[in-house]
Parts: sequence; structure tokens; C-alpha cells
Amino acid sequence: MARISVLDEAVELEDPTLVEGFPGVGLVGKIATDHVIEVHEMTHYANVHCDGLPPVAVYGEDDPAVTTPVRLYADSDLDLVALRSDVPVHPNAATEVAGCLDSWFDETGTFPVFLSGLGREKDEEPPELYGIATGEGGEALSRATVSDPPEAGLVSGPTGAMLAEALERGRDAVGLVVESDPQFPDPEAARRLIVDGIDPIAGTETPTDGLTDQATEIQDAKQKLAERMQQATEESSQAEPLKMFQ
Repeated sequence: MARISVLDEAVELEDPTLVEGFPGVGLVGKIATDHVIEVHEMTHYANVHCDGLPPVAVYGEDDPAVTTPVRLYADSDLDLVALRSDVPVHPNAATEVAGCLDSWFDETGTFPVFLSGLGREKDEEPPELYGIATGEGGEALSRATVSDPPEAGLVSGPTGAMLAEALERGRDAVGLVVESDPQFPDPEAARRLIVDGIDPIAGTETPTDGLTDQATEIQDAKQKLAERMQQATEESSQAEPLKMFQ
């Protein structure tokens, strides 16, 4: 049965903003949402039981208690909710999950901010951030540092299904689309989501030093991987034109 089971009734929300963190390209939505939860020390507010979610149980470090793979965290003072997902959602189940969550948006008057990565090979330029909206969501986008999409595109997966649900119902919502690494986790892109998108829309201030450190570490690891791959190529058996040795 589809439901959101509230664990902490002491959490009071008025007209909350929700940040959605389903895994996607570069894991940008998940990285950004997990960081917001940890930095603001948000409370584990509710478990998500939606048809279509994998029937698995998860547990944390130094904690024997199991919980659902998709959960909601909240901060009453910030009037903020964050959706943390430890599992991907199968494309065939995206519509069911979107409908389940949309019902909860209705009940609570939640304004959703959906997050998505747009695959782009990394270079020296910072990732671009684009904004899209349904209903009157454009007003919220005006508070963020985002550009209009430079070309036509689509958002798929559970994030796309929730945007489609919002469009069908005329719900106010925004989508933040950031250019991100198509092969590796991209904390730099997640940082852009937070600083120029989530914070101005939600009215929050989220330190991002930890994400900067992660980006440096990942870049160093990628460089070492490239060097190892190059060395392996140079040392491996291969055929060469005979004239090279004459």
C-alpha cells in the first residue's frame, strides 16, 4: 500500500520546500540532497512506502536498525524537506512512485524542487545550471542563478515522472538541471545546484566546503586512473607498423 509513514510527529511544517534526491547522472541530486541533510542535521521525518520502490531494507553505519531505502528528512525552522534515496528507481516504476509522492505534496502543500544531471564531458569551465518550471514555479526560479535551457531536452526517470505529474496537475514546481560528469560522481555540479539553485529558492544557507574537498579528491583519483590506464596501454602487447623498427 502506498503511503508516507511519519516517524516524528513533533516536526511541524507549514508550506515546505522539498528537495528531491533520486540517483541520476553524476549522482548530482543525491549528492546535493545528502549534503543538505547532513549539514543542516535534518531529522529523519518519514519513511516512503510507494509501489514500485525496490522491496529492500537498508541499515546505516554503527546502527543495527533497518529502514526503507527512500526516506524524508525535515527541518521545521527551515520549513525544508529532503528526499533521500539509497536506490535507483526502475523506469517502469517511475510513474507509480511519482503518483505516490504527488499525493503527499497535495496533503502537505509542499513545493518541490526536482534535481537532474545533464551529461557533459568535464573541462575547465564550471558546469552550467538551467531552470525549468511547471505552474507558477517560474517565480521561484527568478530567485535562483539559472539560465534558460539552450536546447530542447527531456527529463526521464522518477524525476521526469514527477515533473510530468506536476505538469498534469498544474502544480507549482521547478526542475534544476546541471551539467555533470556522465561517468563519475560529480560533487562540483552538486555544489552548483546548492549554491545557485536550492539555497536561493528555499531561502537556506548551506556551507559547501565538504563538496569542494570531494571534487578535488575525485579529480585527483580520475587523474591517477587515467595515468594507470595510459601506462597499461603502453606496456601491453600490441601490433605496430614494421617501419617503426627499421
